[in-house]
Amino acid sequence: MRGATRRQFLQTTGAAALSVAAAGAGTGRAAEEKGMRKPNFIVFLTDDQGYGDLSCMGAAELKTPNLDAIAASGVRFTDWYSNSPVCSPSRAALLTGRYPGNAGVRSILAGHRTAPGLPPETPTIAAALQALGYRTALVGKWHLGLADGCRPQQHGFDESFGFMAGCIDYYSHIFYWGMAGGENPIHDLWENGREIHENGRYFIELITERAVAFLRRAAAAGEAFFLYVPFNAPHYPMHAPQPYLDRFPHLPWDRRIMAAMLSAVDDSVGAILEEVKRLGLYEDTCVFFQSDNGPSRESRNWLDGTEDPYYGGTAGKLKGHKFSLYEGGIRVPGLMSWPARIPKGRVIAGPGAAMDLFPTILKAAGGDPSAYELDGRDILPMLCDGAASPHDCLFWEQDKQTAVRKGKWKLVLNGQLVEAAAPEDSVHLSDLETDPGERVNVCAQFPEVTAELTAAATAWRAGIEARWKQEWQPRIRGLATHS
Repeated sequence: MRGATRRQFLQTTGAAALSVAAAGAGTGRAAEEKGMRKPNFIVFLTDDQGYGDLSCMGAAELKTPNLDAIAASGVRFTDWYSNSPVCSPSRAALLTGRYPGNAGVRSILAGHRTAPGLPPETPTIAAALQALGYRTALVGKWHLGLADGCRPQQHGFDESFGFMAGCIDYYSHIFYWGMAGGENPIHDLWENGREIHENGRYFIELITERAVAFLRRAAAAGEAFFLYVPFNAPHYPMHAPQPYLDRFPHLPWDRRIMAAMLSAVDDSVGAILEEVKRLGLYEDTCVFFQSDNGPSRESRNWLDGTEDPYYGGTAGKLKGHKFSLYEGGIRVPGLMSWPARIPKGRVIAGPGAAMDLFPTILKAAGGDPSAYELDGRDILPMLCDGAASPHDCLFWEQDKQTAVRKGKWKLVLNGQLVEAAAPEDSVHLSDLETDPGERVNVCAQFPEVTAELTAAATAWRAGIEARWKQEWQPRIRGLATHS
């Protein structure tokens, strides 16, 4: 879909989708009247957690039994991807089912109180499910804008609790960093659009408390729910209460604090899912987990003024990290469980991406994905029936980097290992079946594959750039002007 046709679709898709969703809601109510309960959905998202930072992904020194249990009761993906190596675009893709550039968010967003973000005309899975009669909630990190039109309650969330910028101090809930817009540090904790204060309380534990309370309200009302839980851990600042640190006394400090923060996340996931079980909703609840991008090497992860890169997170066998389009920056832990539908204990190697959540969840809820502009694909056949991945190609872009995966082949143009550094290679081709770590550049050995993928990646990137200039930049400037 291109040019005027795409713009016309974008302008009309909201109304059309709501119309289809309303019809779907009627179908859903009829099904409930016949004793068929609509499924519930919980999406967990961690922040800067590397591919190798989960015990079921091979990290022997970590302890994540509750996350491991999601994999054991359902599916563990070996080739699951974020749609961006940085946070705001990856979150936009997950919630909208689109590549970041098609959703209207391509870079890390500012955190000041008038910062523009996800355009109001871009539908989210929360809004789509809300129209189907679901109760929806966000508990955690938003980071998709604070300008009017960009906030959670304006993107389909009935309830919201958490912070709006890219990171906060875990105890004071203050956003200190320069992305605040060059202004003084700002307090950043909100509940249903109202600023609140919970000084001194560890944010991950607040997430648990608010998520469990939401589940109880939804269950008491007899409403199917969509709960989005984007944790801020293990994003800097590296904070964890002493009891979590005491679980890992023999690890080096950088790895110890990473282990402690992920252990706090794991406890939170466990408490939330235990409540789902207590409410008798577990069999009919689809649970998904992934990280937003690869591990951070930023020096600001240290709390002692050290300026060298941080070594606490790991991408395991993969090359690269946050900001990079090599596998370590975009391939992330991915888990999904749905006892009523998905066979347990499966490992899936076919590639999938965060943008697939929208069509998959919507279809499972009885909605119609064709009513929306989506780049993602329904992966339920892959999950439930052993079908192949629905993707022929997957694409990424970050600054001057562009990448594409097709089958076993992965091409990276102007790939960077270190942000702001010169590219490692102008063209890098890997066979991921034999070289998942992208150690060997085989572009000279396979010139036809290199030419085909270069052409595909270049054409895709050109489309993103054209749409961005013609469509999204004016809209974003408008949001900023009216805030």
